[in-house]
Amino acid sequence: MGQSTGTETGANGSGASSANDFRAIIDRDREQRTKEKWKGTMLQYLEIVKEDPDIAKLAHARLYDMIRTAGVVEVNVEEDARLNRIFKNQRLYTYSFFNDFYGMEETVASIVRYFHSASLKGEESRQVLYLVGPVGSGKSSLIEAIKGGLETSPPVYTIQGCPMFEEPLHLIPRHLRPEFEKMLGVQIEGDLNPVNRYRLINEFGGKWEDFPIETVSFSKRARRGIGVVPPVDPNNQDTSVLIGSEDISKLDMYSEGDPRVLDLSGALNVGNRGMVEFIEVFKNETEYLHAMITATQEKQIPAPGRHGMIYVDTCILAHSNEAEWQKFKSDHTNEAILDRIVVVKVPYNLRISEETRIYKKIIRKSSFTADIAPHTIEIASMFAILTRLEPTNKCDLLTKLKLYNGEEVVEKGKTKKIDVQELREEAKREGMDGISTRFIMKALDNALSDNIANNCIHPLNVRESLIKMVKAADFPEDTKKLYLELLRDVIHKEYLTILEREITKAFVYSYQEQAETLFQNYLDHAEAYVTKSKVRDANTSEELQPDEAFLKSIEEQIGIIGTAADGFRQEVIAYLWSIGRRGDKVSYESYEPLKEAIEKKLMASVRDVSRIITRARTRDAEQQQKYDAMVEQMIANGYPPSAVDVILKYAANHLWKD
Repeated sequence: MGQSTGTETGANGSGASSANDFRAIIDRDREQRTKEKWKGTMLQYLEIVKEDPDIAKLAHARLYDMIRTAGVVEVNVEEDARLNRIFKNQRLYTYSFFNDFYGMEETVASIVRYFHSASLKGEESRQVLYLVGPVGSGKSSLIEAIKGGLETSPPVYTIQGCPMFEEPLHLIPRHLRPEFEKMLGVQIEGDLNPVNRYRLINEFGGKWEDFPIETVSFSKRARRGIGVVPPVDPNNQDTSVLIGSEDISKLDMYSEGDPRVLDLSGALNVGNRGMVEFIEVFKNETEYLHAMITATQEKQIPAPGRHGMIYVDTCILAHSNEAEWQKFKSDHTNEAILDRIVVVKVPYNLRISEETRIYKKIIRKSSFTADIAPHTIEIASMFAILTRLEPTNKCDLLTKLKLYNGEEVVEKGKTKKIDVQELREEAKREGMDGISTRFIMKALDNALSDNIANNCIHPLNVRESLIKMVKAADFPEDTKKLYLELLRDVIHKEYLTILEREITKAFVYSYQEQAETLFQNYLDHAEAYVTKSKVRDANTSEELQPDEAFLKSIEEQIGIIGTAADGFRQEVIAYLWSIGRRGDKVSYESYEPLKEAIEKKLMASVRDVSRIITRARTRDAEQQQKYDAMVEQMIANGYPPSAVDVILKYAANHLWKD
């Protein structure tokens, strides 16, 4: 009995502690929200605006400030060799507000440019921002981010009880506005809606300075300052979705012309002071879009029934897939609407470094708990991007992929000199077709489903999953053929190259150190060769002639032979001297051709032993010891134990051919 009581006391004590913690959170939240709420009169509101005129800013300015306030950083691309190759001669800004969107620098810049121009009340403040791109490119996510930003932004001051959360300055009579504009330092735009006008006259006897004002926060769910218009059935379109309607139940009490019958609950009504999203906008009939255009161009919408026009201050964001955009654009009768749209393309990402970040972000936010072998996401990303690239006669698709990622591509000991900007210029539609991120995520899920017992995914089962999905997909035959060729040939060969490097790293003890040692030795002997001097032995201090045999053993790995060696050595020394002058760290990875040569030298040094040990059906004691050490090192390098054997068998069957 005593034991039972003690347990209950302990439980109660723990429960009381938890309850106190919960209560503290609730009270703190309630106190914060109470502080943010404000109620007063129009006269008090005027004093607030006088202190801070930005309080009365319009919707576009509010959205632009919301993005800017989160943080803006100008990136000096000249300080980053990879970024410089991608964004050469461009000014690159990163916006913290869009930090979760990878590989979208140009799209984000276009969106911010629109809001900046619109915030200055330029022509774009009277135009629709329209995002167009392929399925799964991020259009909806971008708009969701903007809606989410509004919901966490400071509350706005509104006329209390107004269904449209109207700007209180509209209460100031027209004839007094010039004087108040000077006193407040603002420009007053817009008129009272019929509901507020009726209340001003009949409830407050025209004493607008006594009208109650309050703050409200933006909310998508509560439909405060954020309106959403889904695609409407063309056979059953009702403009009340946009502009509200008349409340039929009140027509028995009031005449049709009485503002009290108005139900201003349409998307353009509730989106006043904030934004309205049109989903798959061109699935609506053209006539249905005219209210949208009137709202943005004239900043007015028709009131239901016989109540004239209503002023609206909202930012309209629309989006659809490219097929719908092309169809709509091709109809010349839509010219009036087309002239009032700012088009921002949202193509698929074309940089493998950013594509891998996209999938890792999605996986991080999901319940995906499987082990992921190194290069798995990279191989899936590679396939996705290869399908999005357009062929060029300047290089093959894999080279193009690497160039777009800011990598240096080495061919016959020389870095390929291809201008990335030129490649982009000749492929204007690049990124508007290809495999979507959703397709890749399904492939990752399917690969895991086929390997539930081991609970891991690796490049091999993901590639197999992609092959199955491509075969089953409803692609045109030529597209399907291309995708299968990419998976079976291009990606297969590239993964074998990656895999040989991985096995070499597992075989070579302290791979990084050995690569650095080879690099420093090469540097010493190449510098002595170029400057016609001698190399000092680190151990004996003896001065020796440059070891040309050693230099050649490195250079021949990338096809540098004969007279080409002299020029290569001079290029290496000149390049690394320039890096040293800038104060940058010099390592074996600094000069891409030499990095490739060193890695190939290391691979060549263990190729025979790794081939024999990996392919052997039976191993002697020494071979087994080396094999076990290699497996152990691969696991230490991040390979799931259940995947190592499969991957090494694949290497044995495909990597080293007799």
